[in-house]
Amino acid sequence: MKIEIRKAELSDLELLLKWRMTVLREVFAIPADSPTEELEQENRRYYRTAIPAGSHIACFAYADHQIVGCGGMCIYREMPSPDNPDGRCAYLMNIYTRLEVRKQGVGEIIINWLVGQATTRGISKIYLETSEAGKSLYEKIGFVSMPDMMKIPV
Repeated sequence: MKIEIRKAELSDLELLLKWRMTVLREVFAIPADSPTEELEQENRRYYRTAIPAGSHIACFAYADHQIVGCGGMCIYREMPSPDNPDGRCAYLMNIYTRLEVRKQGVGEIIINWLVGQATTRGISKIYLETSEAGKSLYEKIGFVSMPDMMKIPV
C-alpha cells in the first residue's frame, strides 16, 4: 500500500473535526449517542487559532486517494533546561489509522512525518501519551518511556 501524507490546512477544518471526533470517541469510549457539540466547538476554536499560529500541525495519510489515517502535533515552549535549552517541545497526538489498515505501516509513516516536521524546526523534545496497544509501535520508532511523569486528575 502506497501512503501519501498531506499537511492539513485551516481550509480542512471540517475534515479535521470529523477525524478528531472519531479519535476522541474511540480513545475515550464515548457512546455514539452521547452529545459532543461542546467538545467539537472547543476543538474548532482550537484549530482556528493554532493552525494559523503554527502551534498545531496536522496531517492526513492517503492510500488510493482515500484518507486512512491522521495525526497531529502541538508545538509549544516550556522553560529552558539542560535537556531542552531553547524550551521548544512537540507533543504528538491524534495519531489514528482506520481499523482496516492497522498493522500495515500507516501509523509509522504518520509518526515519522510528524517527527520530521518537529526536527526540521529544530525541536528536539518530542513526546506523546500512548495506549498499551500503541506502545510497541512508538518503541519501534525510538520513543522511550518516561517513568518519572505524573499527573493529578482534577
